[in-house]
Amino acid sequence: MPVARRRRAATEATTFKLCSLLLLYPDAELVAGRAELAAAVASLPRSEAADALGRFMDWWGTTEPLALEQHYVETFDLHKRSGLYVTFYGEGDKRERGTALLRLRRLYRAAGLPQEGSELPDYLPVMLEFAAAAPPGHGRALLGEHRPAIELVRASLRDLGTPYAGVLDTICHTLGEPSAAVRETVGRLAAMGPPQELVGLEPFAPPEVMPNMEPMR
Repeated sequence: MPVARRRRAATEATTFKLCSLLLLYPDAELVAGRAELAAAVASLPRSEAADALGRFMDWWGTTEPLALEQHYVETFDLHKRSGLYVTFYGEGDKRERGTALLRLRRLYRAAGLPQEGSELPDYLPVMLEFAAAAPPGHGRALLGEHRPAIELVRASLRDLGTPYAGVLDTICHTLGEPSAAVRETVGRLAAMGPPQELVGLEPFAPPEVMPNMEPMR
């Protein structure tokens, strides 16, 4: 692989890894690493994606920890349109979603990166972590496949006026301009409204998709 291409791939992997971490709940361990994360963001080559992540870090790196926690819950846990489980937007809590989740686990395993964790495999930080560690092309293909849901979350975060929209901006800038087909799918999903939820969490996936594991990170 040419040197320039290797550098681009390394930058992309670092960007996806940082986005994965910054979309996690800001617990004490994560917040304790703010200086290191800020330095990593600052070291990214200048680009639209890096600039968006830098603006997010200006807020995330200086906000009081309790306020960060409250903002995270209000943003991602209380709004259906900004949840980070991306297959929900097309499938909802339906049996079809179980098939989609099983496919993701098999994809991770086939790439040599089996997921170890109790978190669902469509959790965006998990997908980004995979994209950061996977062989070249695999992560971009996975995120591209789920681009409509990612764009829908991005739009919702912008509507909410949350700085977290900057992290989604970074992901989307890194992936490039969405295709006309992606834009059409985003419009259709937006018009449908949030999927109807079923009772409880059991319909998320069949038992074989839900082993007791630790997160991939």
